[in-house]
This record gives sequence, C-alpha cells and structure tokens, in this order.
Amino acid sequence: MKAILALADGRIFEGKSFGASGESTGEVVFNTAMSGYQEVLTDPSYKGQMVTMTYPQIGNTGINPEDIESRGLFLSGFIVKEYLDCYSNWRATMSLDSYLKENGVVGIQGIDTRALTRHLRDKGAQNGIISTIDHDHASLVAKATSVPSMSGLDLASGVSCSKPYHWTEGEWDLTDGYPQVDASTLKYKVVAYDFGIKYNILRCLVNTGCDVTVVPADFPAEEALAMNPDGIFLSNGPGDPEPLLQVQQEISNFVGKKPIFGICLGHQLLGLALGGKTVKLPFGNHGSNLPVMDMQTREVEITSQNHGFAVDLDSLGDTACLGHVNLNDRTVEGIRHCELPIFSVQHHPEASPGPHDSRYLFGRFVELMEKYKG
Repeated sequence: MKAILALADGRIFEGKSFGASGESTGEVVFNTAMSGYQEVLTDPSYKGQMVTMTYPQIGNTGINPEDIESRGLFLSGFIVKEYLDCYSNWRATMSLDSYLKENGVVGIQGIDTRALTRHLRDKGAQNGIISTIDHDHASLVAKATSVPSMSGLDLASGVSCSKPYHWTEGEWDLTDGYPQVDASTLKYKVVAYDFGIKYNILRCLVNTGCDVTVVPADFPAEEALAMNPDGIFLSNGPGDPEPLLQVQQEISNFVGKKPIFGICLGHQLLGLALGGKTVKLPFGNHGSNLPVMDMQTREVEITSQNHGFAVDLDSLGDTACLGHVNLNDRTVEGIRHCELPIFSVQHHPEASPGPHDSRYLFGRFVELMEKYKG
C-alpha cells in the first residue's frame, strides 16, 4: 500500500506502508542507533513524535516480550528505509509489522531516510504526517502545518502511571531472565516520579540496592516525604518541561530535604525547579552513540540520548554547576547542585538500547543516599 510522509515545510517523501494503515501526525525526528528499535518504539519519551531510524535495515530481529521498555507504544509513527519482514532471533515471537499493527502505529518504508535526516538536520525537527489514505500533497502539507508545536505541550501527563506501585524486578540475566528481588534485601527506599519512566531505569535502581515505589507525575511532595524515602528519582519523559509548573513546584519541595537524581525530562524539570530555564534544540539528540564528558572525572563516555530540549546552564547562576557536557554540540548533559546532594543527567545511563558507560551514575545516587541516610 502506498504511503506518503509530508513535512510542514512542504517536503514530500513517497514510500510504502507497513504497520497500521491510516493517518498519523507528530514531530519528525531521527534516531542514530544501529540496534534496539524495539526499545526505541516502547520509550514513552517519543510520545507525539514520528521516529526516523537512520540505520537502513529495520525489522530483522523481530519483536520479543522481554525488550519492551514500557506498558505500550506512545510514538505517532515509524519511518525506515528498508523494512525486513523475515526476522531471525532466538527470542523473537512476532514481526515488527505485526507489532505496529497490533498497537495502531502507522509506518512508512522505502523512502530515502538519509535525505530526510539531512533535511531535518539542516532545517530542524518539524511536524509531519504519514498517510495511507490521502495522497494529495497539498492536503497533507496543510494537515502537517496545523499540528501543534512540541513547545508548550504537556505530554508527560499522558504517559505517567495513574497510581503508585512497587517495583522489585532486577536486570535481565541470560539464564533466568528478569529476576524478582526480595525487597528485604534492598537497603535504600526511593520514590521514583514517573514522567514516562523506562523499565530498565527501575531495574538499574533495584540492582544498586534500591527499593522503588513509582508514583504519578502529579504526586504531592508531601505524600512522597511521608514515605520517608532515602532519595527522590525523577524520570525521563516526553515533551516540553516548562508547562509542568505543578511538577516543578513539587520538585522544589524536595530540595534540601532529600538526595535527588534526575534523568532526561527529570533533569530538565530539576533545572527549572532550581530556578533555571530550558531551550528547544534544533533537532535534538536521539541515538545511542553520543559522546559525553563527566566534568568531575574528565572521562568520556558514549551514551544513549533522546531529547529535544536542554537546560540553559547560565540561567542557574551559582545554584548549580556543569556535571556533564555533550561533546558534539556542547549542550548541557548534566548538572549538580553546588551545595546539596542533587544531580541530574540529560542522557540515559540505563541505555536500552545503548552502551553501559554511564551505569556508574546509579551508584553515585546510592552513595549520596548512604551519606545522607537517616
């Protein structure tokens, strides 16, 4: 079936449909990871976006029930150069095409994803539409133009959990899969705010000794503090952090009371709660091969990233200093409070997909909780 991708600036790409048929809109971004498309698909941080994979062949490892990162698919569309329906992997249980159909995600294949990526890099991420039912270029461009901008959208509320829950599942093991860890063996009580949290973040916390209670994005700080946690974790998530004013206020209520660790959207929200500002990047950073420097150790790590906004370090004044820096575009990859046990990173130390260079950050969080415990 014919499918068309139209961008708001009038650029048109014609290809073939796979996944669900129909029409879908969102911000078109590109991801430079060479593996892990299933983890990308199930990352809630992609809500409201259509993801272009720069790696040319997608679908060859199928889909399995162990590599999902959330309760569902939240992205608006999936864009690839060559979809492979014949998959081969010892854990695979279904094809990517079937998975997208099952979850109602529209896909397009057979387009020049290199040309699309270059266009987005030069012109910036922009809204677009994928359609299998409307083939009129002018009509599609008009629809893409009418899509609301990502700036100003509160998308985290739509992917967060609805009520608190307890998490005790550890990281995957070749022999046993995902183990259930005895909560009595976990030393540190952590309240994790879910703005679109990935499962592997929770598993990494458990593997470093954390007894985790996950709470909704709008959970009152007063109730979280009543649980007497050793630390507060702020998760990744989609969209613009600035509209989440109530969340920022709740985070500010933790400052000076508990150690805090934030990742991705949690990092941006922490920056805003500390009095800073955020900016929208031209095309963001999405992939699992981006170099970052830890300013404390001066060591370089290759990281997994997925964000379209960044913290403006200068806006924080003397409150926080640079913790990590992106070596490609020099954007802020992490901050740490100058006096309090508070830090955050823009990248994803839990990976899934991606390298494990940044896993030490979970240990750094545990060290802070141990130091300030009780």
